[in-house]
Amino acid sequence: MRYRSLSTVVSAILFTPLILFSLHIAGAQIMTSTNYQIESDSVNVGGGLSTSTNYSIESTAGEVGTGASDSVNYSLRAGYQQMQEVYISITGTSEVILSPAIPGVTGGESNGSTTAIVRTDSLSGYQLTIKAEGSPAMQKGADTIADYAPVGDPDYTFTTGATDAHLGFTPEGADVVQRFLNSGVTCNSGSSNDVSSCWDGLSTTAVPIASATGSNHPTGVATSIRFRVGVGDSAAQAPGTYTATTTVTALPL
Repeated sequence: MRYRSLSTVVSAILFTPLILFSLHIAGAQIMTSTNYQIESDSVNVGGGLSTSTNYSIESTAGEVGTGASDSVNYSLRAGYQQMQEVYISITGTSEVILSPAIPGVTGGESNGSTTAIVRTDSLSGYQLTIKAEGSPAMQKGADTIADYAPVGDPDYTFTTGATDAHLGFTPEGADVVQRFLNSGVTCNSGSSNDVSSCWDGLSTTAVPIASATGSNHPTGVATSIRFRVGVGDSAAQAPGTYTATTTVTALPL
């Protein structure tokens, strides 16, 4: 199995996040018809799946011409189970800058977003996760901006109290996981994916934000990640440019 990850930096002028992505690519092919998809085949004279209470073995007999063969245009992995690798890629913008800058006296909100497109031929699908490299995610030297902290499920509405200063995020797209879907009032409930709803805080633990079964190659599926910094009018947050680094990762399932 291969995976793809995007490194993300979030920064702010008096609160400005930005996001950077680095990616790796793998390749594979499948054979298809109206009714079937075959990821790999085996031409042999025997073998198969054998199981017992304690063991499971897949074997083959009579394979010929096994091994790897490559040219400028083709890559062949011949022989038993050589073609089990899958293709997955992730692409996205290199930077996202939150705007506008937030006035230090009155406070306010600053917003930005980026889009990650995942393409995979894995018949089991993929999962997209996000995690922060620091806690809290957004920092400027010794000064920090707290991670948004809903109680339990994400907050349907991004809410900033008078003394709050925090960074939140929400994913949007066709494959968003249940935690970020809503009933129009509460999150992790219903099946709607309303714009700018279901806000959560970043964590140093990878959090799933999108998932789906089946191949989506070659079109892929886009997931937008919206970021917001909110500062209350009594927060007394130190001015400057704050930065957070996150990693967005796509895994074939």
